[in-house]
Amino acid sequence: MLRAVSDQKTPKPSGSADSPRYRRVLLKVSGEALMGSQNYGIDIETADRIASEVADAVRSGVEMCLVIGGGNIFRGLAGAAKGMDRAAADYMGMLATVMNALAMQTALEGKGIQTRVQSAIPMTTVCEPYIRRRATRHMEKGRVVIFAAGTGNPFFTTDTAAALRAAEMSCDALFKGTQVDGVYSSDPRVNDDATRYDELDYLDVLTKDLRVMDASAVTLMRENSIPIVVFDIAETGGLASVLAGDGVCTVIGSKKS
Repeated sequence: MLRAVSDQKTPKPSGSADSPRYRRVLLKVSGEALMGSQNYGIDIETADRIASEVADAVRSGVEMCLVIGGGNIFRGLAGAAKGMDRAAADYMGMLATVMNALAMQTALEGKGIQTRVQSAIPMTTVCEPYIRRRATRHMEKGRVVIFAAGTGNPFFTTDTAAALRAAEMSCDALFKGTQVDGVYSSDPRVNDDATRYDELDYLDVLTKDLRVMDASAVTLMRENSIPIVVFDIAETGGLASVLAGDGVCTVIGSKKS
């Protein structure tokens, strides 16, 4: 049976759908989240639903930027495990994230939301190169910015890229959309006795090896005092609920003594 625990009660964020708590948010979406019920690739209906939720958040006044993984198309670590050169495999994974970013851009612009894709690997034919000040200006104008190609370097995950961009964009929080409604002590999809946490300290995640994000990403968020909000991206309306403080999620941050 699933149990939710916390060393102290997580305060309900102040705000509502009309007055969100967060001014600027980075949303990290795994590539697998775009597959929907498919085994590979991009499910257009799923991408459209996520785009609708992002569009609603933008219309409520939240400045949004996104990082999307590439695991639905190619995962660098999996390629390296099968004998590929690790750097080459990681670069292939970065290119997969560009494909996902372009798909999400198309979905968002279909909702009437102006969107820009910025790639850490320059490819000016299809998107802008990553320029921090330009990205900031886009968000100030109400545009969604999708950061593609990770950090532009092999051996770094898209989680680390999301943490890096969240810090560079001075985001109020990093929202990580997963396939479950928070952080658990083990995978709740295979362990009925998994414990769900309402609140965690950054160090809890590292010392308990909870693996919701890689250690470098968590450490970067800790150094910049940016909370990580983990929620179920597959739940319709989940993003709006968590932004308003009404949704089920796990908040990772510095616990108050």
